[in-house]
Amino acid sequence: MDFDQGPITTIHDFGYEKSRTLRFLEDLKEERPINLVLPLAYGDLSHGALPGIVAELNKATFLNNVLVALYARSEEEFRSAAHFFNSLERPHRVMWCNSPGIEAIIGDLGKEGIDLGLQGKGRDTWLALGAASVDAYAVVMHDADILNYSCEIPMKLAFPLVDPDLDYFFNKGYYARLGDGRATFYGRVTRLFLHPLIDSLQTKTCHQSDILRYLRSFRYPLAGEIALTSDLALNIRIPMDWGLEIGTLYEVYRSVVKKRICQTDLGYYDHKHKLIGAGRTEGLLKMAGDILVTLLRAMTEVDGCEISPAFLTSLRVLYRRTAQDRLRQYHTDAICNQIRYNRHDEEHYIDRFERVIVEAGNEYLISPAHAQIPDWLRASSAIPRLRHKLIRTIIEDEHIIRE
Repeated sequence: MDFDQGPITTIHDFGYEKSRTLRFLEDLKEERPINLVLPLAYGDLSHGALPGIVAELNKATFLNNVLVALYARSEEEFRSAAHFFNSLERPHRVMWCNSPGIEAIIGDLGKEGIDLGLQGKGRDTWLALGAASVDAYAVVMHDADILNYSCEIPMKLAFPLVDPDLDYFFNKGYYARLGDGRATFYGRVTRLFLHPLIDSLQTKTCHQSDILRYLRSFRYPLAGEIALTSDLALNIRIPMDWGLEIGTLYEVYRSVVKKRICQTDLGYYDHKHKLIGAGRTEGLLKMAGDILVTLLRAMTEVDGCEISPAFLTSLRVLYRRTAQDRLRQYHTDAICNQIRYNRHDEEHYIDRFERVIVEAGNEYLISPAHAQIPDWLRASSAIPRLRHKLIRTIIEDEHIIRE
């Protein structure tokens, strides 16, 4: 059994009494309320995971409120989504992230020099954290496509933050990415790109980089399942691209001492899987490129690392060797556990990811500046009571449903 600890406290699942934890969180509901953020696009309603998520959330009696951060292309889609969540028995709001009212707020911020970028998960997450943190001690956030969802996910994520004897500020979920009834390995970007990439970067820096040691200590850095205190939610910047998860971990690194950061075992996890894409601007290849740019920027800011064409060339060579070593290890693990594993396909992913290192690395050399959404403290200083204005707009948008 795995008892291992590292720089970041790891909360394993050795078996616990679920009802006892539920009662504990219910008792703290008024003192330390927990809000849940559920980001989704309208198309996610047809994916098939949401009915199960709603059914499980109805058991999550410890939650103070649920905020659905919805991207909808029209008022009709907004109405349809809102009606879908009528079956959610927990107190909740559906925030139409691109409604005319919220777009007006975004426009006002733009006039103050605060750019929220184009519509996407980064911008929607930023808006949701601002709204959800108004009446909460802690905010839990997770994806809306988890096929084997359980209300234990928000329970496990929130517990170390709201328990006064623990008092953590940030919790990151991790899990085994197995699909098709636990018969197939997934988590390709983490397994075949991110972890080998970080290991290669550590080799280049002679393992002297603290930010790389910190990131490597997370067992699933790209997990979208997190919990953070409301104060922390107001103090971190949000990346605009698909480097969201790594960028958030970096912001937490800058804002929180390590002894107040933890990660929690969420068991097995199955959700929809992205295609690799035809090039740097699509699918998993875009995600990998955005992650690389985020890592290079973090190393420059924290370690003063000088990124050059020669640096990228040697990184490419190191990455390929490291990734191929990992591939053999995953193949062994799969065979011993009777899991389907196609080594040729995995080698193909490595080839594609290797090319992304060159393409995205050159993009960074040309334009190292990166657009991030400023933290909520800055935004609120530009427009006083901005979060309350956002809440009022959400409530006004909800009137559409009743008309």
